[in-house]
Amino acid sequence: MLTTLYETVPYGQVLTYGDLGDRSGTGVHAQVIGQVMGSNPIPLIVPCHRVVASNGLGGYSGGSGVEVKRWLLTLEGSVPATLDWDIDRGP
Repeated sequence: MLTTLYETVPYGQVLTYGDLGDRSGTGVHAQVIGQVMGSNPIPLIVPCHRVVASNGLGGYSGGSGVEVKRWLLTLEGSVPATLDWDIDRGP
């Protein structure tokens, strides 16, 4: 799944945990995909922040958690910036 993510989800795009399971062809359930993303040893190389829940952002194990995920997705243009968002002030 990490290879599928790395090879098929470019900067600025997101997909759901379930979509990644489908795209990988493994038939793995979305919850398991989330566990795999949480164990990603190189989260900025293999951009697990681009995998989101079907009903929101989902979790993120890198840095200080989901706020890092939100900041990265905002930086990439996948999530609209809030009025107080500042590229120089990370989470």
